Amino acid sequence: MTEEETSKTFGSVDEVLDFAIQREEEAHRFYADLSGRMEQPRMKEVFEQFAKEESGHKAKLEGIKAGKRMLPSERKIMDLKMADYLVAGDTKGDMDYQQALILAMKKEKRSFRLYNDLAGRVDDEGLKKTFLGLAQEEAKHKLRFELEYDDEVLQEN
Repeated sequence: MTEEETSKTFGSVDEVLDFAIQREEEAHRFYADLSGRMEQPRMKEVFEQFAKEESGHKAKLEGIKAGKRMLPSERKIMDLKMADYLVAGDTKGDMDYQQALILAMKKEKRSFRLYNDLAGRVDDEGLKKTFLGLAQEEAKHKLRFELEYDDEVLQEN
């Protein structure tokens, strides 16, 4: 999360939801772009799947905005904390598999923080639980990338 996002003030629940929906749209584009950059068919598919999942998060948020409620995840997701210690390098041009995984881990970590922060900013208990549930989904995504990194990158070295 950027400094601007952490200091952002929201005037209503709709503004919070619109902000979160916009972040999910950005995440969808991010993973769709990464998918297009991958040469390995398996990783292309992984990033396409993540783009779809981010679209699913957007749909959940839009549903909430329309009056639906999402049940939160009751299970805490393990954090291997790999993103805390890795550097993605240049992401403008071609990136290798390792760089793509690192960038994805860091993106998911920021998304996790975003939803935890948003949960702390709303008074509505249902919406708070929804944001915490989305935070756990982002943690699950990060863990998937961390496990992939452990299996494919660290094992090779």
